[in-house]
Order: sequence, then structure tokens, then C-alpha cells
Amino acid sequence: MQKVSRYQLVGPVFANFRSSEDNLCQHIEEHFASPRIIARHGERFLLTKTAIIPILMEVVGRRSRTRRTPGRNRIALTIRDIEIFKLLTGYRYLRSTYLDGFLGGASEKRFIERLGNLFHQGYLDRPEQQWEFAHALCQPAVYEIGEGGRRVLSECGEVADAMRTFPNGHGQRQFKHTLAICDVLASIEISAVGTKNVRFIPWSEILTRAPESTRLSPTPGRIPVPGTDELSPDALFGLEYTDKGRCFYRFFALEIDRATMPVRRTNRSQYSFGQKLERYIRMLRARSYKSHLGISKLFVLTVTLNATHMLAMMNQLRGLDVRGSFLFRPIDFSVASKALLHPNPGLLAEPWQRPDLPALTICSP
Repeated sequence: MQKVSRYQLVGPVFANFRSSEDNLCQHIEEHFASPRIIARHGERFLLTKTAIIPILMEVVGRRSRTRRTPGRNRIALTIRDIEIFKLLTGYRYLRSTYLDGFLGGASEKRFIERLGNLFHQGYLDRPEQQWEFAHALCQPAVYEIGEGGRRVLSECGEVADAMRTFPNGHGQRQFKHTLAICDVLASIEISAVGTKNVRFIPWSEILTRAPESTRLSPTPGRIPVPGTDELSPDALFGLEYTDKGRCFYRFFALEIDRATMPVRRTNRSQYSFGQKLERYIRMLRARSYKSHLGISKLFVLTVTLNATHMLAMMNQLRGLDVRGSFLFRPIDFSVASKALLHPNPGLLAEPWQRPDLPALTICSP
């Protein structure tokens, strides 16, 4: 339901007057030569030559963003609604702007209103964790599939969409971390859809081509590492490139670093991001990803919070034989940042940094 603002002016001239803002300005001009509306301490006042009149504003008909307020009439589901439900079985979370990037039409406003209707009718959920952050009510809403959406897919016999996130079948415990994974993956996939001769390969497709022992494993996304147990990337995906009738492939392990732990620690018993890099080095040298997943080449994409953290990681890899497989990009995905509120095409189209080597663009083979 669209927001409708109405104003009530208190005073002898405007007693009980209600109007839209445009009609209000016209009505004011009929009574005053040069009135002004001013704001003080969260309230608005009409300033005239002879008086300051308070304006009481009320918002009529706007539904809550945080709580469901279903209407009396059930909405009729469309094919696009079903596609939204399927997409959210592949992605744990997606912002409204990303859903629009995948499935939106000519009007982003109408599409976002439709998402709101699906939320209030119980087909979609808005994770409560997002409302804990500053400015959350002013940012695009984050969605996940709701019980109603799952029920519709089951009743219609629709197959869930290809799994993009969480190779090991479970979500991250940290909401912000999980959302960042989804933002980065979805940005790359949306950009790939709009890029000629490039196709996004989701985790589920990689798994179908993996050896039988991996497909039957309860944790297929955990890659064996010599000398240690296993390595679990935040996500796994691939890109298929078509050139003159031939297909080329690259596969990527995604890591999101929110700078919550240092790159190095003096106490080795305490975990650091540098220790994860060391495990990747051993995995790349042993090429254990090849026997585990059946892929020929794996790059490690690391998105980190700032350039300082990125340089510290790159310094740890300088001079190593496998340094060319590590790609880095600094993106401020803190709560106050707007860097990932909308799909970021630069994650596919712009170069990623490498230690001691030229930057690499992943949108071409």
C-alpha cells in the first residue's frame, strides 16, 4: 500500500483542514502572501507574518516494515512470484534491490510493493536481525523465503532453484556475514546474466559433476587439505566463458573478511585469517580441489573490509608459487556503507588485485 501523507493545520484559519501536501501549499498561498514551512526538533510549523502555527502530520495506510499486517483480500500469485520463491531457495538472503536485479520489470517501485505484499501475506520473510542495525528502516529490505512460499513450491511441484550458498548444507551463524556472501555472489551472477558469453555456474551444478564420493558426502563443500583436516570456503561457484564455439571454465572459492580477526597472531593457538590463507596454500599446491570436486583450476576470491587488511593479506603471499590464484578486492560492507545495498557490477567487470602480479578481471577467460 502506498504511503499517503496528510497534514492537519491547527489554528483559526485552518481549523480541521486536511489535504495532501500539494493542496496544502495552494491553500496556504490563498491566505498568506509569503508563508514558509519550517522544521524544529522533529516537528513542522507554518511560519507567517503574524503567527507560528504547528502542523500535525500523520501517515495514513502505511504498513509496518517489521511486522506483518495482512489485508483482508488474498493476492493472486503470478509466475514471477513463483520465480521469486525459487530464487530464495538458492540464496539464503536477498535484498529487494537484488531481487529486482534478477526478476524485476519496468517499474522497480511496483516490484518492491509486490515484495511487500508477499511478505504481509506470509509468502516471504524479512529476517528480524536486519532491524537491529542503524538506518535499517531507510535501506532496502532483506528477504528470505517464508513458510507460505515453501508450501506453494511444494504444492505446485516446483523444483527448488540451484543452490548458490552454503556448500555444506547449512547457513552461517552470523547474519551480517551471511548477507555479505549473498550480496557478493548475487552481484556476480546478475552481472554475468547481462554479460555476453559468460554464464554463472552455481554450487549445485559443480556438485553434480563432482566424483561420487563427494556427491555422497554429508559435507561435500569441505575440501581436504594436506596436514590438516578440511577447508570450508564461504561459497563455491564457477564461470563459463564461450569464445568461437569453445567453452572455458574458471572456478572460485569465495571468502568474506569483515576484519573481525587479525591477519596474524603471535599466539598460534588463536585463529587468524592468515592461518586460513596457509591452508589454502597447502590445498592449492596439492591440488586436492581437483580430486575432490573434479575441477581443473580454482581461484580464491577474498573480499575484505578495507585496503589495509587487503595489503596485509597480500604481503603474506608475496613470492609464493601459488600467489596468482589469490584475488583480492576491498569493499566496505559495514552497516553504514552503501557499497552493497545494490548489485555491484564491478565485482565481475573490474580487476581483482593479486600479490606481485598484474590485476585480473574475471569476466573474460
